[in-house]
Amino acid sequence: MSPNWNVTDLRCEYKRNPLGIGEREPRLSWKLKSSERGARQSAYQVQVSTDNDFQSALTWDTGKTASDQSVHIPYGGDPVQPRTRYYYRVKAWNAQDEASDWSETAYWETGIDRSEWTAQWITAKLPTAEGAPEPCHQLRTAFSLKGPVVSARLYATALGLYRVYVNGRPADDTLFAPGWTSYKHRLQVQTYDVTSLLLEGANAIGIMLGNGWFKGNLGWVDERNLYGEDRAALAQLHVRYADGSEDVLGTDDAWKASAGPLLMSEIYHGETYDARLETAGWLGAGYDDAGWAPVDILDYTKEILVAQENDPTRAIQEIRPVSRFTTPSGDLVLDMGQNMVGWVRFTVDVPAGTTVQLNHAEVLDKEGNFYIGNLRKAKQTITYISRGDGPATYEPYFSFQGFRYVRVTGVPAEQLDGNFVGVVIHTDMEPTSRFRTSNELLNKLQSNIVWGQKGNFLDIPTDCPQRDERLGWTGDAQVFVRTAAFNMNVAPFFTKWLKDLAAEQLPDGGVPFVIPHVLKPDSHSSAAWGDAAVICPWTIYECYGDTRILENQYESMQKWIGYMRSQGDNEYLWNTGFHFGDWVALDAKEGSYIGATPRDLIATAFYAYSTQLLAKTARVLNKAEDAAGYEELYERIVEAFRQEFVTPNGRVASPTQTAYALALAFDLLEERHRPRAASILAEYIQENKGRLTTGFVGTPYLCHALSRYGYTEQAYGLVLQQEYPSWLYSVLQGATTIWEHWDGIKPDGTFWSDDMNSFNHYAYGSIGDWLYQVAAGIETDPERPGYKKIRIAPTLTSSLTLVEAAHDSMYGEIASGWETLPDGRIVVAVTIPANTEAVVTLPGASGTGSGVHESGTPLAEASGILSVQPSAAGLQVELGSGTYRFEYATA
Repeated sequence: MSPNWNVTDLRCEYKRNPLGIGEREPRLSWKLKSSERGARQSAYQVQVSTDNDFQSALTWDTGKTASDQSVHIPYGGDPVQPRTRYYYRVKAWNAQDEASDWSETAYWETGIDRSEWTAQWITAKLPTAEGAPEPCHQLRTAFSLKGPVVSARLYATALGLYRVYVNGRPADDTLFAPGWTSYKHRLQVQTYDVTSLLLEGANAIGIMLGNGWFKGNLGWVDERNLYGEDRAALAQLHVRYADGSEDVLGTDDAWKASAGPLLMSEIYHGETYDARLETAGWLGAGYDDAGWAPVDILDYTKEILVAQENDPTRAIQEIRPVSRFTTPSGDLVLDMGQNMVGWVRFTVDVPAGTTVQLNHAEVLDKEGNFYIGNLRKAKQTITYISRGDGPATYEPYFSFQGFRYVRVTGVPAEQLDGNFVGVVIHTDMEPTSRFRTSNELLNKLQSNIVWGQKGNFLDIPTDCPQRDERLGWTGDAQVFVRTAAFNMNVAPFFTKWLKDLAAEQLPDGGVPFVIPHVLKPDSHSSAAWGDAAVICPWTIYECYGDTRILENQYESMQKWIGYMRSQGDNEYLWNTGFHFGDWVALDAKEGSYIGATPRDLIATAFYAYSTQLLAKTARVLNKAEDAAGYEELYERIVEAFRQEFVTPNGRVASPTQTAYALALAFDLLEERHRPRAASILAEYIQENKGRLTTGFVGTPYLCHALSRYGYTEQAYGLVLQQEYPSWLYSVLQGATTIWEHWDGIKPDGTFWSDDMNSFNHYAYGSIGDWLYQVAAGIETDPERPGYKKIRIAPTLTSSLTLVEAAHDSMYGEIASGWETLPDGRIVVAVTIPANTEAVVTLPGASGTGSGVHESGTPLAEASGILSVQPSAAGLQVELGSGTYRFEYATA
């Protein structure tokens, strides 16, 4: 056994000790720790058992398996059974054939099978005042347990949103269950370990039901009941006693229902809660529910039920207001100091019947008054009516708000201090990035990018979290997915969302603008939006080495390419149909949201790009015949693009930054024409005083296109530009998230518009991808994705003296940083996790490496170095795992 060689951080389907998973061949991953450089795994052994001592009941034992794979090992043992816990442990051998100790034991637990459901869907048919919103329902049942409980699992879901309580305590800390899926095709089931909440003897289960996405307002035309008119709950409790026997209890006609104090709850509009209507103790076993109404049984399918796939939504952090003030118009307002998504938890002590109201806004207007114009029809209002018997605390149940400022009425000003707390809520994705530079404005931009992701990754990738929209726009998701995957572990998040995309895909392969699809039937299939069907799974594969997502989405990817191919009279050009084009680009005509770049150029460019990615996907999945066909299709599309949109001398027909950025980024020009095209793109930016004109489509590729062809200093100029339009303009205007428009707030303090002006809209945060990949230089080798082999190639600039970034990959932390010392020498510091290797480019280092020192040692004598060779960008060093510090003078 080697004391410097350990197996740590075991994961099953990206998660630590998950409950209720649906995968029948779940994949296991682990990290390796070693203090020695160049540490690599040569073999592993995995044992899986239904008994945590591994002495009996083994369901899988790989034995010593020669392999350096430590990520996504598919379970290959006996068929897994539903509602069963599987323990696993791992041992690994290093390159010297030294074995680690067994890892700590981890587990996964399978969920309930559809065939095991005996519970019934229950709903409540309670009277509602005419014209009034339907109150949220309270459902309950009491039951008795016959003895000591060894384990208990509650499986639950709902049509609508639900909270479930056992003996008055929440079943867990998750929120907004069952999440938002393509409800007509897929509905997630949650698994709760309620062992510690149950008592021998009398018990009770209570459920609160709200409208949520299922039947509440969605979209901007006051539509509701899009999935059904009846909220309903489905729950089944499995209890195992110490004597080995088991009881099963489920929702049925013995449950009771009541309206309760939550009089209104809507995703967009907020909540109204009348504390005077509270029924104390209704969640307890001893409560007398004789006056409650019987529930109704709802005839609804269970065939759509699937296990929870993504990480759940939780309250992640709390923020205290940084100030309270009175606006010029007399409003009492709290400033959270951060544009956030979630809600306010507050404690008040006011007389009975007092109405406390909270309104939520992202910004103040130019006079400093509370501004809600950009919310459109969304009310974002919390109304609480006091019961008046002392201090009371309230926070919403089924509604979230996007806000920085909170207007409070009905509460004395002196009660605001210390009694109002912002609760930040989003999908509980693991943070995986760190980024810092010598420029504090750039650091703030990175913070804004992360906060934009927090605010808009609430179960689905929303476009904005505040107005009457909050939909899963495909275009926004695909332009940001790479940045998202650096900031946080988003693999489960996108795995779930992409399954919904496939479920919503039209028979002809068209892809709706938003997923889940809740817009008009013809709202589908714009270029760059529908391409999320291909770009998102491919990006997850690149970032996590996840071939299963490609397998799962392959048919969907094929259908989208087939759709594009079938449009118009030329199967190699896409010049028909509606397209958003370069959305909200600055070169748009007056009064238009669509930029100047021709939409058929954009459509054909993305047609080519997605076809190329599908061909690569087919190669990864060993579908050689498919790959050859898509490669030929890609070549023909590129040829057609050149004939239609490129002059014989290599000029792109459309003189826009976006047209050139796409043509260069997607390799659509002949190689001999690319340098000139890059110089033209650089000229366009220079002619615009070093500023961009791109919208949602062009912006993600602009800096990458410049850097790839030697114009990195100009790309840095764009990123560091402080005048409008630029990323730092919004930072200097006080932004704490990314704006939808470059001029959401104009220099004179007025707004771009009321109708479409979100101040938390992550699309332009896609520049984060360039910051990590180019400025810090962290990238995965496409031949060995998921950072199994790492490329580190930081790019220096005179505009900064320091750039540092780190990413927690599936193998461990990858770090890259560079610094220019006062004497002009360069320091490049990198960390490479065990069981990976890297190629590091030292920018500006001499071709021989003779002047390079690593941690004080001449490069030729440093350990862990596998090879050294010159390159056009600097010295290229191949190395194994470990932490390295290179210091040198530029040539």
